[in-house]
Amino acid sequence: MLSTVSSDVPVRAGLDDADGDGEAQARLDLLERLLASSDLRESAQHAIDWLAEQGRVDWSVCLVVDAAGTRLVPLADHGLPPSSVSEFMVRLDEPGHPLVRALRAADASHVGVERPAGPTPPGGPFHAFPLRARGAETLDAAGLLVTAAPDRAIDDRVRWLAGVLGDRAVRLRPRESTGDARSVPERALLQGILNAVTDPILLTDAEGRLVIGNAAAESLLRAPELASEGWRQAVNLNHTLFSAALPAEALDAPSRPAQRELVLVDPSEGSELLFEMTSTPLRDRRDDAPIVSVLRNVTDLGRAGQELDESYRQLRVAQAAVRDQRRRLDLVINSVADPIVVSDPSGAIVLMNTRAERLFRVGGDEPDATRRRAQTNNARFSSLVSTLLSSGHAEDWRGETTLIDPRIGRTRPMEAVAGTVLSETGELVWIVTILHDLTATVERARLYERVKRASVELEARVREATSELVRQNELLRRQRFEVEQASALKSQFLANMSHEFRTPLNCILGYTQLLLQGLGGAFTPEQRTDLARIDSNGRHLLALINDILDVSRIEAGRMPVDATVVGIPELVAEVLEELDPLIKQSRLSVSTRLSSRLPAIESDRRKVKQILFNLVSNALKFTKRGGVRVRARHAARRRTVLITVEDTGVGIPQADLERIFEDFRQLDPSPSRGYGGTGLGLSICRRLAGMLGGQVTVRSQVGAGSAFTLELPVRVSDG
Repeated sequence: MLSTVSSDVPVRAGLDDADGDGEAQARLDLLERLLASSDLRESAQHAIDWLAEQGRVDWSVCLVVDAAGTRLVPLADHGLPPSSVSEFMVRLDEPGHPLVRALRAADASHVGVERPAGPTPPGGPFHAFPLRARGAETLDAAGLLVTAAPDRAIDDRVRWLAGVLGDRAVRLRPRESTGDARSVPERALLQGILNAVTDPILLTDAEGRLVIGNAAAESLLRAPELASEGWRQAVNLNHTLFSAALPAEALDAPSRPAQRELVLVDPSEGSELLFEMTSTPLRDRRDDAPIVSVLRNVTDLGRAGQELDESYRQLRVAQAAVRDQRRRLDLVINSVADPIVVSDPSGAIVLMNTRAERLFRVGGDEPDATRRRAQTNNARFSSLVSTLLSSGHAEDWRGETTLIDPRIGRTRPMEAVAGTVLSETGELVWIVTILHDLTATVERARLYERVKRASVELEARVREATSELVRQNELLRRQRFEVEQASALKSQFLANMSHEFRTPLNCILGYTQLLLQGLGGAFTPEQRTDLARIDSNGRHLLALINDILDVSRIEAGRMPVDATVVGIPELVAEVLEELDPLIKQSRLSVSTRLSSRLPAIESDRRKVKQILFNLVSNALKFTKRGGVRVRARHAARRRTVLITVEDTGVGIPQADLERIFEDFRQLDPSPSRGYGGTGLGLSICRRLAGMLGGQVTVRSQVGAGSAFTLELPVRVSDG
C-alpha cells in the first residue's frame, strides 16, 4: 500500500554556483513558454518536458482536478508507460488515499511503498507537490505534480516548478458554472443528474472550450487517456465543428436560445451523427460568458425523413416509368415483325399490332375479294381461339393454321403461339396470340430434304473413296515394310561381309608394299610406277569400302561407342599432322584458334577424330584459294564443346544445306565432276555425331566458303 509521510522533509539548499546563470536562463525560457500558452494540458507538458531536460528526476506526471471536482486525472507525463500513468487516476471521495491527502497538504508529501509482497507502484516511492496559487489562503489545490523520489530530499527546482505550475493550473483548470461553490457531493449529484440525460449537455466558454459536460457530451468531446489515435482525431474534429457552430446570435440575444443543425463524428464507430443544437448564454454577453448547449440526436429522424423523401421520389419515378412503359409497349408491339393479337374469351379481337391489321382489317374502299379474305382470316382465328379454350386454359399453347394475305390472295402457313392472361381470381381475361409466318420455314425444310439426299449420296461416295484409300494405305504399308526389311538385310549383309571385303584388298596392298620395298628384286622405273598406281588405287578402294561399311554398321546397330577422355587440342594437332601431305599439296594456309579454357571431353576418340578428319579433308578438297581455319570453344551454359572448320571454298547453296548430309549425295552427280568420293562422308559424320550425343551443323554462302560445326557434350550421356 501507499503511505504518506509528514511534510517536514529536508530541502536541498539552492543551486551550484557553476549552474546559476544557466539555471536562471532555463527558468526564464520555461516562463515564456507557459505565458504564451492558454491551454492547461499544453502548459503541463511544457513543465514536465522542462523537468526532464534538467535531469533531476527519473519520471514525473502532472495531475489536475477535473471540471466536476470528482477525480484527479493525468494531464502530462514523462518516463512512465500508459498503464502506470492510469494508476494515478483516483476519485476525490476517497479521503484516505495518499494522493487525496497530498492534494490537501500544505507542502510536498513523500509517498512510500508498503507492499513488499505485491507489485511495485508506478515508479516506486514519489513526491507529491500540491498545485495551488502562491499566497492562496485555502488548502484546496488544483492538482498535483508527482515526481520520482530516489531519496527523501526534495529538489528546490521541483518545488519552484510546482509553484509556477500551480498558478497556471488555478487559472486554466476546467471549471463548472460560475456561482456559489458547491461541495463535492453536490457536484457529484449534479454530474449524476446530467449523466442520466441521454442527450449531450455542455457548458462551454465563449470560444467553445468545454467546462462541464455530461457523459454523452464527454463521449463526443473528450478522449480517454488510453484512446487510439483515431479516437483522438475524431474528438479534435468534434471540438472544431462544435466551436464553429456556436451561433453568434445566441450571444447577441441571450434571452432567446439559438438553434441550428450540427454534424459530429461518433469517435467509437467513425460514423456521422446529426444533432439539433440549442445554445443559450447564462448571462449578459461578456468575453468569457459561458454558454449552455443541448444537442438532440436527430440522426434517425433525419434518416427517416430522407427515406420518406426517397420513397416519394421513387413513387414519382415509378409513375413516370409506368407511362414510359406503356409507350414503349406500344412501340415494341408495333416493331415486332410477327402479328400479335389480343382477344377476349369469345374470340373477338380487342388489340393488335400493325402486322396483324394487314391480315384481319381492311379499309372500306378495298375490293370485295380483299374484304372476304379478311373475314375468312377472322373466322379461322376464332376457330383457333376455340381450340385453345377447349384444351383446358393452358398457359401456353402452340398450333398451326393457314391464313390468307387479303391483298394478294396468297396462302401463308402460320404457327400460332398463344398465352392466357388471368385475373387475380383466376378467371380468363385475355388471350395473347403471336402468329409466325412459316413460309420460309417450309421452304427451308424442302431445301433441307434436298441437301439431306445429296449428303447421303456424298457419304456413300466418301465411304467408297475411304475404302479405296484404306486399301492403298495398306498396300503402301506392306511395301514400306518390305523396303525397310530389304534395307535392314542389306545393312546386315554388308556388316557381315566387312571381313570378306577387306581381307583380299589388304593382301593386295600388303604384297604391293613388299614389292615396292624390293623384296621381290629390283624393278624398272616403269614397273615401280605401275606398282605405286596399284597401291594408290587400292587404298582409295579401301577408303570407299570403309565408308560403305561404316554406314551399314551404323544402320545395323553394330557400331560401338568406346568413351574415353579426349583432349581437343591434341586431337586437332593429330588430325592436321596426318593431313600434312594433303595440306602441302593444296598450298593453302591452315590455322587453328583454340580457347584457353577448353575442357577435355568424355567421348569416343576414334569417332571424333574420324569426323574432324573428314571435315578438314573436305575443306581442303573444296578450297582452291585462301585457307582453312579450325576453331574450338566451350559453351558453358549448354555444357558442350564446339569445333568449327571454316574454309574459303566454293560454298554451298542454301537449298542444298541439308541434302549434303544424305547418303550417297553429291551436289555434282555428273561423271565429269571434279571431286571424287562416294558421297557418304558428311552422312557418316552426322550419324557418328548423333551416336556421341552431339550434332553437325553447317553455314555456307556460294563463293564465300563454308563453316561446319561439330557440337559434342562435355560428358557422354548414359542413355
